Amino acid sequence: MEVQLTFLPIMTPLVSVPPPIAKSLPKPSTTFGETRIDNYSWLRDRNDPDTIKYLESENEYTKAEMKHTAALQSKLYSEMLGRIQQTDLSVPTKRDDYFYYTRTEEGKQYAIYCRKHGPGGKEEVLLDGNAMAEGKKYFRVGNFVASPNHKLLAYSVDFEGDEAYTIHIRDLTTGELLPDTIPNTYYSLEWGNNNKTFFYTVLDAAKRPYKVFRHTLGVKKDALVCHEKDERFTVELEKTRSRAYVLINIGSSLTSEVRYIAADRLKGKFAILLPRVAETEYDVTHHGDSWFIRTNDGAKTFRLMEAPVKDPSRANWKEVMAARPDSTIESVTAFKDYLITEERDRGLIKIRIGNFTTGNTHYIEFPEPVYTAGLGANEEYDTKLLRFHYTSLVTPDSVFDYNMDTRERVLKKQQPVLGGYDATEYQSERIYAMAPDGVKVPISLVYKKGLERNGKAPMLLYGYGAYGISMDPGFNSDRLSLLDRGLIYAIAHIRGGADLGKPWHEDGRILKKKNSFTDFIACAGHLITEKYTSSDRLAIMGGSAGGLLMGAVTNMQPDLFAVVVAKVPFVDALNTMLDASLPLTVGEYEEWGDPKEKKYYEIIKSYAPYENVEAKEYPAMLVTAGLNDPRVSYWEPAKWTAKLRAMKRDNHLLLLKTNMGSGHFGSSGRYERIKETAFDYAFILTALGVC
Repeated sequence: MEVQLTFLPIMTPLVSVPPPIAKSLPKPSTTFGETRIDNYSWLRDRNDPDTIKYLESENEYTKAEMKHTAALQSKLYSEMLGRIQQTDLSVPTKRDDYFYYTRTEEGKQYAIYCRKHGPGGKEEVLLDGNAMAEGKKYFRVGNFVASPNHKLLAYSVDFEGDEAYTIHIRDLTTGELLPDTIPNTYYSLEWGNNNKTFFYTVLDAAKRPYKVFRHTLGVKKDALVCHEKDERFTVELEKTRSRAYVLINIGSSLTSEVRYIAADRLKGKFAILLPRVAETEYDVTHHGDSWFIRTNDGAKTFRLMEAPVKDPSRANWKEVMAARPDSTIESVTAFKDYLITEERDRGLIKIRIGNFTTGNTHYIEFPEPVYTAGLGANEEYDTKLLRFHYTSLVTPDSVFDYNMDTRERVLKKQQPVLGGYDATEYQSERIYAMAPDGVKVPISLVYKKGLERNGKAPMLLYGYGAYGISMDPGFNSDRLSLLDRGLIYAIAHIRGGADLGKPWHEDGRILKKKNSFTDFIACAGHLITEKYTSSDRLAIMGGSAGGLLMGAVTNMQPDLFAVVVAKVPFVDALNTMLDASLPLTVGEYEEWGDPKEKKYYEIIKSYAPYENVEAKEYPAMLVTAGLNDPRVSYWEPAKWTAKLRAMKRDNHLLLLKTNMGSGHFGSSGRYERIKETAFDYAFILTALGVC
């Protein structure tokens, strides 16, 4: 691909506009006899006119410094948009005699939610996101659940980006909205089998889903059926695939409990399936007279047990799959004739099919050595077809229906990549870096074929490393705009995620959290040593907890990186974890530690990016925030940027870009999201001097 635009690197500011300087108002706080001074805590008050003024001044500065990249941003946007089939259709999901799907139309930001009665039926438009979002800065659908008889639709919407959704009910026969409106709800909702009752979750002041209510159409007062008072735990609803039970999944990072009620007998109490035990996790699927229980009780990598529905106590357990040291059981789901498990074996997902009648088992075969696979939307219980997704760094997302008896698979759809994409022009591989403690850390890479490993190639290295969330290698058509300009894209599968199973997570949290950072630095160093890139050609990116990673590694070894992009970064970790009133804080003690205990205070303080900013040189940096973000409050990136400006000893560009009308996930419209990606890529490319 030939690029005709030419830009100078923006490692340093290009315009004469001075960067904003936040006022300094020292605020002392004392913990364990140690007094820390926070000069920018005032930014937490969004009602202070100086707060919004500061954020807006940073946005203006960012706009001025990035003005010279307008043509590049426009070109990147056109490239990315040009690869997308704008008028498109998802693969319909069968539920009873109906087929539910979404579609998009060229020029429109949001999905249209539809269904057909029978595969050849007439389309019914259930929700048009574009009409609903008209005049709004933000729009997102949370729940979308049809009643068992398909006559009613319960759905929820968020117009602020704060993830507090309002539930509405639509009569699908008449198209009219019912008067039932329920605010301040979260992501899960499940119908009972009587077609007039559903269960939903609500949020407390800290944005924690903590209560479950039962709502019956025509009844004014909703019944409280579960109140989780322990602030470490959240509640979530699920309906078994058999449609026989509604479940309340109660969980913290390390402990879980399941409660259940028959979906045909909704007025009773939810029964506790297994009482919670500290640091024991389990989840269940229902089949006939049995529960299948996936648990880490006596098994770090989980094992699978079967227990009778009538008495699932531990004394009645029968082991179905034993734990294995190198393979973690990640999920279990039952169909009428089959039991499906997803297993992570040495970093790769494997899907195991078990036949209840014959007892035979097999694994679905995949064609590439490094890939990502997972179960798709499977709404039917009595079926031989299993839907799964497959992708890799070079293979677009592909949806298959797999016959669990004959092992035949049918490709239902591969995401189109317009413009003549040819996967054979790109190379993906997996290599390993050696961490300081001798652990091998995987790195997934993709690049244009013909790469010369001479240390001159620019690279974007991505990382996350928290909550046991895996950064699996998947395709992204936007990324081609980097690869076609000669960049290597890499993912560091660092500890703290579960990329190599549950023990990988355990080895990168709380007192072992620094393993995440030293793993990432080891990956960067290995890529440089092996001449994939060099430190002056290396950009790094991470978001949320991955933004904490960006801040920590940049404090630890700033000369290793040329460019840093930190998206909604969790960088004020110590102050946030000391404030139990903030969203998510108490629930995350099991991930980071409770700093009210000295050992956890000391470890968080030792790496928290905001606390460890020093008077030294830093790379070029782009930091983003969302004003309505309930997960990482806007003031974290704002305070971090303000402190960096005051202390860093270099002329490298530092930009803060705050989305004033969204939350954690950025803009909600698909075209606006592409513009945000084009902006990020333009910053990276010009900062690296790539054109």
